[in-house]
Amino acid sequence: MLGISLGSTSDANKIPAATDHSSRKICLPVQTKIQVALLLDTSSSMDGLIEQTKSQLWQIVNELATARYSGVQPALEIALYEYGNDGLPHNQGYIRQVLPFTADLDKLSEELFKLRTNGGSEYCGQVIDKAVSELSWTNSGSDLKMIYIAGNEPFNQGTVTYQSACKTAITKGIVVNTIYCGGSQEGINSLWKDGSDLADGKYFNIDQNQSTVYIETPWDEELVKLNDKLNETYVAYGENGERYRDNQREQDQNAGAYGKSNLVNRVASKSSGMYKATGWDLVDATEQESFDLKDVKKDELPKEMQNMTEEEQKNYIGAKKKEREEIQNRISELNKKRTEFIAEKEKELGGTDNLGNAMKNSVHEIAEKKNYTFE
Repeated sequence: MLGISLGSTSDANKIPAATDHSSRKICLPVQTKIQVALLLDTSSSMDGLIEQTKSQLWQIVNELATARYSGVQPALEIALYEYGNDGLPHNQGYIRQVLPFTADLDKLSEELFKLRTNGGSEYCGQVIDKAVSELSWTNSGSDLKMIYIAGNEPFNQGTVTYQSACKTAITKGIVVNTIYCGGSQEGINSLWKDGSDLADGKYFNIDQNQSTVYIETPWDEELVKLNDKLNETYVAYGENGERYRDNQREQDQNAGAYGKSNLVNRVASKSSGMYKATGWDLVDATEQESFDLKDVKKDELPKEMQNMTEEEQKNYIGAKKKEREEIQNRISELNKKRTEFIAEKEKELGGTDNLGNAMKNSVHEIAEKKNYTFE
């Protein structure tokens, strides 16, 4: 997620070390990873799919944030590919890696909002093959590794067969989930289900043109105000710190473009352990064992800190950290009420066939097979 990493476990996520009495050695918990590669068809008929992805990103992140492995929240990395777009090079199969695995959710949101559709040829086998071979997948059997590919053309186009690509994926422990944008039987006939079956994944069909239904709650207004306060606790540093902070606010605006409820989904994500800004924010950075405030040049500190003593700097960051934790705790408290409220309303409305629900449903089933639990 450009300078932001969730690769190390914060104090809030650590489990007290356990003692192996037979050998008297200390056994430390290992933080697992959830790695998700999104492969999105950006041909001319897929505007609705891109809109759903942009509008449901934070809802998906919030669901992943509830995952636990041995009581520890995993780190989250998401990669993004687009395929089937005539504006992409023919010799690359009309495929582009938009982002490699990243923990920078703001950067992911920024790149999603840059995507544009354009007619093209959709080579599903080739884009799966590229994602499997190009991305830095982990070797741990405990980590959750998943591909989600969405589109609406036959799954067997191109010179790289989907059969070989999906089989290669699952041999590396990477589950391939397929999301057909259209009727269920049409997707089955177009071999999308066959692709997911080969890689132990789930097959879904969605209406890509269905607008996301947002349910307003009594706590939305306060959560939006808390987000403004939360943003003030970020202490930008480094050459590009101000740019990252500006992008944080820009992605707030992008989320809010889909309504207050969607912005609140992002606010909830920002209060979870899935959202960190260790590459540009001193509060998050100082939680990393490898970080030393002394290594930051004076002119790379915010102006209000440049003439402080070392002790004053630590106290300033500590105060911001305490303030942030209080705000995040309040956000979590209100969001719990909000989530329960929405769940009841959704029961009344019935389910919807959209990207967010397809991903949430499959994540639970796949993760629980690996002994993950969800809060």
